[in-house]
Amino acid sequence: MSTLTKPNHIGRKISRIRELRDMKQEALAQALGTNQQAVSAMENSETIDDDKLAEVAKALGVTVDAIKNFSDEAAINYFNNIYDNDFSNSVGAVPINANNCSFNPLDKC
Repeated sequence: MSTLTKPNHIGRKISRIRELRDMKQEALAQALGTNQQAVSAMENSETIDDDKLAEVAKALGVTVDAIKNFSDEAAINYFNNIYDNDFSNSVGAVPINANNCSFNPLDKC
């Protein structure tokens, strides 16, 4: 494995954020007032000018810094932290009270 750092490919980051927000290229294109082909070209670009990046960030509902600093690892950690906090009273992935019945199963016979 190379010790060189990966290039900061802004287009790829935009694509990943768009996918995580469950947004199609057509929807982003409409929000930007352009077409799907332009969004595709932008997502394949390694760099994007700051004005365009600000428009994309607004359309995606994130900040410019969020796009610039995005990484898959950070996104996974973010969602894992949300998941862990939601189930803070749980054992593993199953909430503690998941198997508590509110009725006696024998009464249903």
